[in-house]
Amino acid sequence: MKTILVIGAGRSSVALINNLLNHASSSGYRVKVADKNHEWAKEKINNHPNGIALSLDIFNNLQRQQEIQAADIVISMLPARFHLMVAKDCLSFEKNLLTASYLSEELKDMDEEVSAKGLLFLNEIGLDPGIDHMSAKTIIDEVHAKGGKFKSFKSFCGGLIAPESDNNPWHYKFTWNPRNVVLAGQGTAQFLQHGRLKYIPYHNLFNRIEEMSILSFGQFEAYANRDSISYKKYYNLDYIPTLFRGTLRRPGYSKAWNLFVQLGMTDDSYEMENQKNTTFRQYTNTFLPFGEKSIEEKFKENFNLSEDGLKMYAWLGLFSEEVIPVEKASPAQILQYILERKWTLANEDKDLIVMQHQFEYEIDGKEYSHTSSFGIIGDDQINTGMAKTVGLPLAIAARLILKDKISLKGVHIPVHPEIYNPVLKELQSLGIDFEEEINEI
Repeated sequence: MKTILVIGAGRSSVALINNLLNHASSSGYRVKVADKNHEWAKEKINNHPNGIALSLDIFNNLQRQQEIQAADIVISMLPARFHLMVAKDCLSFEKNLLTASYLSEELKDMDEEVSAKGLLFLNEIGLDPGIDHMSAKTIIDEVHAKGGKFKSFKSFCGGLIAPESDNNPWHYKFTWNPRNVVLAGQGTAQFLQHGRLKYIPYHNLFNRIEEMSILSFGQFEAYANRDSISYKKYYNLDYIPTLFRGTLRRPGYSKAWNLFVQLGMTDDSYEMENQKNTTFRQYTNTFLPFGEKSIEEKFKENFNLSEDGLKMYAWLGLFSEEVIPVEKASPAQILQYILERKWTLANEDKDLIVMQHQFEYEIDGKEYSHTSSFGIIGDDQINTGMAKTVGLPLAIAARLILKDKISLKGVHIPVHPEIYNPVLKELQSLGIDFEEEINEI
């Protein structure tokens, strides 16, 4: 019996593991779920006869290598920084590998060796990156097949809170790794606009937003992702004058978040010393000018805030006397702790995933605008829209590889028809489907 090894049993692995187990008996394979937290792995397996839960310390080289050697295919749900470790083992023991993470330069450098051994290392096969690539490339390939050329391609995606669970002034809760949210956008965003290479440094990122409406879900705003340029090659759009990828939030979020950036609260490059018994209020005051005025007055004056604007930060508890339970941490780590108290999904909460592609292209002398959109609301706090949209593409691709339905070899992302056609077809049957709107300009 063949074995699929899933390394990492965090929240985003729920739909992935469930889908694999649902097909395990009929397809004749077993699913091993390995995590440092054995209880998490057991919960995900849920006593399924084709499931095995095991405790795995990723830094235990012998155990990690034994489990990878015993598998037929490996899915890494670990933080991105650990993928290379797993990839090296997969190469040594000649195992196919899938991840939902961005393709790193280190993995790109393995392409020749991976191809030579007849393996596939498939990365960016989740939501964003993942579903965005597959759905966009479907339209791009169709337009190119008709002799068309693109003038503009913009792609947006966001994990937010469902309208029925939206009960806070930020209109946001964590549906993904909180640390990634706090550190989002650090570095310099780069994209193409009307044939010009454009850059947005981190300190300006949340001041430069685009606005749009998506299906029946209302209004959104988007800030630029770090790298849009590299996808010209993958999308076969080397000639395109405008290419932009962005992250979606509700209106007002970016302006409010920008205050944290300007204050330095999202800085993760140093540790704040002697934080024992420090209150949220004292932490906040650390970043404000010295003076006798209250923190609230300093906030309002330095950032020209109204009383309503100030309430967003007060709601988070930034001005409270609650004590921070750490002695040493970076500003970003402390901010994350504060946010997690308010932005964690409650048991009854549902999340919302939204995505929209905006194309402009020309075919036979006629110009068209084409909007492709989808939205999905999660079932509950466990079976989230995020878990579904990240995990299901991984599960479907893994099953296709196991059945030899994908012949591609080397290190890739899912922009090839033999991947995106069957994956999108099954996602559609599972309720993840795009609505298309095409208009002649």
